[in-house]
Amino acid sequence: MKFAVEAWAPEYGGSVDGDDLSPSQAKIELECEVPLAQWAPLRPAADGAVPGTVLFTDGVRRIDARVWIEGDDGQTHIGVCASYAAGVIRCDGKAEVVGCEVQRGLFSSAPGAQPIETRHATFPVRMAAVDDYGDLALAVQQRMGALEVELALSADPADLIVVDGPLTGRQDVPGAIGFVKTHRVGYLPAEQQPVVAALAAGERTPLFLVSGRWSRWSWYLRLPGPVGHPWAGVVRCEASGDLETPAAVALADGVARTLPRFASSGHKDPRAPQNLYPIAGLERALRRRLGDPLLLYRSLRRAAA
Repeated sequence: MKFAVEAWAPEYGGSVDGDDLSPSQAKIELECEVPLAQWAPLRPAADGAVPGTVLFTDGVRRIDARVWIEGDDGQTHIGVCASYAAGVIRCDGKAEVVGCEVQRGLFSSAPGAQPIETRHATFPVRMAAVDDYGDLALAVQQRMGALEVELALSADPADLIVVDGPLTGRQDVPGAIGFVKTHRVGYLPAEQQPVVAALAAGERTPLFLVSGRWSRWSWYLRLPGPVGHPWAGVVRCEASGDLETPAAVALADGVARTLPRFASSGHKDPRAPQNLYPIAGLERALRRRLGDPLLLYRSLRRAAA
């Protein structure tokens, strides 16, 4: 029996979410860079431009406790106390964290909700639209994303900014690309998907334009590492659709020359090679700054007593 083992550790799920990717509902334009008949793996010229300074941005979040709140309307509402942080790491021959901020919040729709103060932290009220744990978790995610944008915009200029995850909500950050490690949606028709499987390390697909609520350029890139199945080491990148085609092509080529050198190794990272070393290091630094979860949980229990 021939089989392949997913390189990612099982606790992280898989780099491809499910056996069949759900087709994207967005409009996809495939002939932006090359005609369909010429779709094939592309390798940028080795002597092309390489970004000298690269910023990596990321955020982490954690639900510290679920709570029940009696609102001014006399009803009992659910809520979550959450901690979240965002940071920026600068790579220009050395790696240095140049921005980091931790915030917390009580997320709930309860009218008249008040901040929760504990011995070790304060959770300001962050109003949410409805009483639903899924929507509350999304509200935490949105706050974290807004903090990432704030820190990215306040950082010194860089040749390239790599945003961990889709570019959604961060497309106005100059020079930013989205870096998507997990594939949940299929953007390419069946006829073009073999091009992804044929990618060698450092090669990318031609650009395609995704149009929906907002337009963005996208392409697939394979990072160096073991290739046990067609999507091993493959990431999807996004860039603002406001870029002219030649500028988007130059950006995609620069990314293909740059990101492979930051790819992680399996003996050091359970999500190798997609979890880039700077992002992994930033995640660890941010999680330490969130504080001890058991200590915060006990503090919240005491505050409620």
